[in-house]
Amino acid sequence: MKVVKFGGSSLANGDAFEQAIAIIKDDSARQIVVTSAPGKRFKNDIKVTDLLINYANAVINHADYSAIQNEIFSRYEEIGAHFGVQRDQLSVIHQIIVELPNGDYPDDNFLMAAFKAHGERLNARLMALVLQKLGINARFVDPKEAGLIVDGEPNNAIVDPQTYNNLAAFDYSADEKLIFPGFFGFTIDGNIATFSRGGSDITGAILARGFHADLYENFTDVDAIFSANPSIVNDPQPIKRMTYREMRELSYAGFSVFHDEALIPAIEGNIIVNVKNTHAPEKPGTLIVPDQGFHPEQIVTGIAGGKHYAALYLHKYLLNREAGFTLKILEILNKYGLPYEHMPSGIDDITIIFDRKLISDDLVQKLCDEVRATVNPDSLEWIDDYAVIMVVGEGMFNRVGVAAGIFTELAEHNIRISMINQGASRISIMIGTYKKDADNAIRAIYQHFFPEK
Repeated sequence: MKVVKFGGSSLANGDAFEQAIAIIKDDSARQIVVTSAPGKRFKNDIKVTDLLINYANAVINHADYSAIQNEIFSRYEEIGAHFGVQRDQLSVIHQIIVELPNGDYPDDNFLMAAFKAHGERLNARLMALVLQKLGINARFVDPKEAGLIVDGEPNNAIVDPQTYNNLAAFDYSADEKLIFPGFFGFTIDGNIATFSRGGSDITGAILARGFHADLYENFTDVDAIFSANPSIVNDPQPIKRMTYREMRELSYAGFSVFHDEALIPAIEGNIIVNVKNTHAPEKPGTLIVPDQGFHPEQIVTGIAGGKHYAALYLHKYLLNREAGFTLKILEILNKYGLPYEHMPSGIDDITIIFDRKLISDDLVQKLCDEVRATVNPDSLEWIDDYAVIMVVGEGMFNRVGVAAGIFTELAEHNIRISMINQGASRISIMIGTYKKDADNAIRAIYQHFFPEK
């Protein structure tokens, strides 16, 4: 049995739905279908999820929202009309949209989560309706019915382990297609809570593990995962096979095809993931496989970079002799609820790397002031002009000279390195550089490891 997930662009309109349905029908093993909310139909279009966010904000701010309600419903009505689904058959979707403001929400955060989740929830209902009209035995399954329980924050939920027991006990027949909405689950109190970005990917991985699927197929709008960002490197090499940990390292640094957190349930269930193109399903795509027994074909699998970082640099002589120095800094970060990404250090220096999107300018100043007052560094510098590049590959494990080759290449291109850190797994090297140099650095490193391209 396979779990198959379609992204928003793969379900944006009637034509896209038609292609997704052809994929579902093409393989009888594709039994669990996960839907995203309808995405953009054209360049300047708006995603249904964004419409729902606007709807939620209008409700919170007591503004008129009738026009938004109609615009949201028209997206589903347009898809239904493509397949001859009558308006009265879509009445349940219209009713759910109209009644959203009347829900009993603990606070505005839960209200927002519930509104956002309905892009996927209504699209799954619509997919089941369309499949039934086409004579396919399909059933809409709400996460509440299936026992998909989540914990954590309303807009940043995590799956509760009890979910897997509930899914294993879920009753269904061998010849029916189960249509699940992605992106959300229900708290123990019965409230909707959504996963973070890439939420439908997470749902697909949860279902793949819970139903013990043979394969999790993730359909998107690209032929494969590439060894570098095609907007940076011209015609990069597609990746045929990669490991879970390679994908997580690269997703963290900037690979946007598959969210790194979405892999965790698949990893825990030892499920192989296949990323494929909805519009070219005959192409093999990229297989993401367990680490055990993997034999890399080349040294580096991929290179990724992100420009959304900043760093706090501290210098203090004999820092390494001062017990509790790092602990004091960590206590300050904990006080402000501020996670850090990495903390490479030397005998007199520490660099703390942050996701800049998570820290305001005001918090930057407070952080610097408190660190200066608490640990009294000889010098302290906040660096906003910071990019992180990850060079990742199972073939790097115990390979001599990989870092030297990277440094030589960057030096020849006059690219300054501000930080380097090799992970304990020995399959990745992290490089810090200036934002303006990041794209050129990726191109240079790519050319070094993929010279034939």
